[in-house]
Amino acid sequence: MNQNRPIRVALLGAGSVGSQVARILLENAEELAARVGAPLLLTGIAVRNVDAKRDVDLPKELFTDDAERLILGSDIVIELMGGIDPAKHLISLALSTGADVVTANKALVAAHGPELFDQARRVGAQLTYEAAVAGAIPIIRPLRDSLAGDRVERILGIVNGTTNFILDRMHTRGDSLEEALRIATELGYAEADPTADIGGYDAQQKAAILASIAFHTEVPVELVHREGITEITIEQIERAKAAGFVVKLLAICERVTGSDGVEGISARVYPALVDEQHPLASVHGGNNAVFVQAQAAGDLMFYGAGAGGVETASAVLGDLVSSARRRVNGGPGLGESTHADLPVLEVGEITTRYQIILEVHDRPGVLAEIAKVFSDFGVSVSTLEQRSAGAQDGAPAGPSAESAEGGATLVIGTHAATERALSALAEALAAHEASRRVTGVLRVEGAL
Repeated sequence: MNQNRPIRVALLGAGSVGSQVARILLENAEELAARVGAPLLLTGIAVRNVDAKRDVDLPKELFTDDAERLILGSDIVIELMGGIDPAKHLISLALSTGADVVTANKALVAAHGPELFDQARRVGAQLTYEAAVAGAIPIIRPLRDSLAGDRVERILGIVNGTTNFILDRMHTRGDSLEEALRIATELGYAEADPTADIGGYDAQQKAAILASIAFHTEVPVELVHREGITEITIEQIERAKAAGFVVKLLAICERVTGSDGVEGISARVYPALVDEQHPLASVHGGNNAVFVQAQAAGDLMFYGAGAGGVETASAVLGDLVSSARRRVNGGPGLGESTHADLPVLEVGEITTRYQIILEVHDRPGVLAEIAKVFSDFGVSVSTLEQRSAGAQDGAPAGPSAESAEGGATLVIGTHAATERALSALAEALAAHEASRRVTGVLRVEGAL
């Protein structure tokens, strides 16, 4: 491409991220041109309502409601609309013209990424999506490029700022989940409908993307096991704290050897106990962090703002500059590596540990009965704490503890076992005649 000819950039969407992208493109035009080797010309911004109020004061002449026409005259298209439709159609249209595409659309990449990457490859275009996972944190390029020659073994990620904010409030302030969610909504961390966040759906999409890149394998989002934080209680938070753990919603992607001896991968999202000495335990508020374990590089951690208009715009602009440089210097688009084709294993195949909070009838022989259930499922006990019902933290308790209610609480930590065995154990404990109820089950991840 002639370095004197401007690179025409179309922007789809002018929400909190899109408005900031447009502002930075206009305000930093000279500096960006120097980095790229050619001017970046923002040719237009496609929106549903051209008269709507924006977060940033932008030239009115840039706005249009004709996205298709805007795309057809562009070299690079930035898609920040979100959702599947019409975003998928518009990205496909852009790629069909040979334009590069930059997107922050995690739902679209998780659901239709392979199809769109293949389309980009066929026409020599490039589809980049650094902002789709963990906001401003650079994690896509390090996994795809910097670690391409290494063997990634495991990823532990806090990739949803809303749930991290809520769990952090519960841990540090003693808020209930409902109260923490209310505050998160007031501060803008949570949407009016927080289901995608607290239900784990947002993190599930991001886990599918991370696993696909890290293990060079197509990982459909529906094969990512998902659990949200809606059942997390203050009791679980306090028990975790007493045992030296912090509760975090984790996206976990790792290599796993299945029961048949064949290597596969596991991708899953659920709340888990993290050792308070682990780096992820110190991730507070709405921040995100991704902890990567690689064979040669060892342990790596990427930390920063997981959301926010300006912060996410940084990741979008990084992709834009990269694509623009490619157009100036020539060369084919960078494709995705999916050569490994490893099977995605069911969650029952993973190995983990459990912390089980179990209310039992306080009577002679209860501990022996519970121990037999563990033995029946081939799971051994690592730690055991018993408290009489109503006992306060720090009060003495033991196998003979009694209470007016005639019950006691056992906090049991297990040794490592398969998820299949641990899950069956928890169900058996809940149904056992010695049990009053199981009040909490959390996995233990990120052990040091």
